[in-house]
Amino acid sequence: MAYEQKIGLSRRLTQSLVITPQLKHAIKILQLSRQDLEQLVSEEMEQNPTLEELAEGQEEIELDREVGTPDERMPELTDPTAETAAPASDETPAEVAPDESTLGDINWEEYLSDYASNTAQGSLSSGSYSDFDEERRPSLENTLTRSSSLADHLTWQLRMGNFTTEEQAIGDMLIGNTDDNGYLQISIEDAAFEAGVATEVALATLTKMQDFEPPGVLARDLRECLRIQLRLLKADKAPPAPLEVLELADRIVAEHLPLVEAKRFDKLGKELHVGRDEIAEAIRVIASLEPKPGRDYTTTETRYVTPDVFVDKMDGEYVISLNDDGMPRLRVSNSYRRMLVDEAGSSEAKSYIREKLSAAQWLIRSIHQRQSTLFKVTTSIVRFQREFFDHGVKALRPLVLKDVANDIGMHESTVSRATANKYVHTPQGTLELKYFFTSSIRSSDGEGVSAESVKEKIKKIIDTEDPRRPYSDQHIAQTLAGESIEIARRTVAKYREIMGILPSSRRRQMS
Repeated sequence: MAYEQKIGLSRRLTQSLVITPQLKHAIKILQLSRQDLEQLVSEEMEQNPTLEELAEGQEEIELDREVGTPDERMPELTDPTAETAAPASDETPAEVAPDESTLGDINWEEYLSDYASNTAQGSLSSGSYSDFDEERRPSLENTLTRSSSLADHLTWQLRMGNFTTEEQAIGDMLIGNTDDNGYLQISIEDAAFEAGVATEVALATLTKMQDFEPPGVLARDLRECLRIQLRLLKADKAPPAPLEVLELADRIVAEHLPLVEAKRFDKLGKELHVGRDEIAEAIRVIASLEPKPGRDYTTTETRYVTPDVFVDKMDGEYVISLNDDGMPRLRVSNSYRRMLVDEAGSSEAKSYIREKLSAAQWLIRSIHQRQSTLFKVTTSIVRFQREFFDHGVKALRPLVLKDVANDIGMHESTVSRATANKYVHTPQGTLELKYFFTSSIRSSDGEGVSAESVKEKIKKIIDTEDPRRPYSDQHIAQTLAGESIEIARRTVAKYREIMGILPSSRRRQMS
């Protein structure tokens, strides 16, 4: 049976959303981190002469709505931070911006998948604080300063040591192939070949360089790293333990390291024919060694987190305020607006000015929209997570993007981008906004429990265990069941691994 294929034309009326370049730019601004936003504003001010910064105390003049073509006109802008505080109550917070434009209604996940977050989760952003905000400044006592890189430190020792030109050449090759943890990532044969020296010379140079600081550096594996440190301890004029203990520790590392990792101390004593006390002393020495000698050195400048939002408790209520410190207040230049209506100006110049004015208006609008959305999202989070702000992580409740989106009348993807790379300073510490979104675990009494609070409970259970008889994952699951939290043993193991806690067989310690 033959089928006849016909080709024809038909017309159908459909609606589709067209994302303009300006709107894409606004969406991108929403998801930028604070540091990236500051950089973008700085670049725009360099490229767009119609943008200028308001001086301190200077009032912003209303934008001329007649500027530009009808398609380029912008709604009047009001500063969303003019009213920076709202109580975290059941009432809807005071409006901080004009009625939402279509920015809040667009399915950004669907239309703008190209605008993935440019900054990895947990990235840090830098900023500054004014003297006025000194009391609200998060504690910086744990802030790290930039230290010398491991490669710089090793190179300095190589240059200061008694090394020949040939040995320095192979030394540079070895340092260049050392990872951040301090381990050598190239075979001695390959290093010798690359440096153009004999293998014996390369090996002798490596042996000399393994006396460098930090102890254990330039080892080829964990066993060699620990043995280097033990060798240096034995050569110390005031060793931390008797020589026979150090010798036993060296023998254990050389021949029985897997038993140490598995905490098989009884079997270790039997194979070495030594008592439990001697094994315990040797294990304590091994535990004091550094398995990653390069960890105290970094090649990346450490930056501290600057919160985008502050949540402060005042008179029993939580008040949300945006951190605008360091962010320039922008406006459109009056001079260029006057040039646009000047009859003496050329049409080409006016076209250029009109284009720049439109871009400036969109940038200001987008930044205001970003701040307004961030304020609303944070206000909603505080409303949902009030118990957390009062009592800490144990009171963190399950929360998903849809809950906040429905609360503030926006799309889930809008909330997702508004919380990306943003930090909030709270009475419970400085946290990423995405921290407050956590999955739900159903308890036996029908109430939902936050996954983060379950992790905290697991950690507390492990913190109270006897180090000689650590709790198994099954025991932890049964303990949680006693608190009406029904989770499987494998879920306990999953959460434990996420928190970087070893299994019970590797947490066991000797008395």
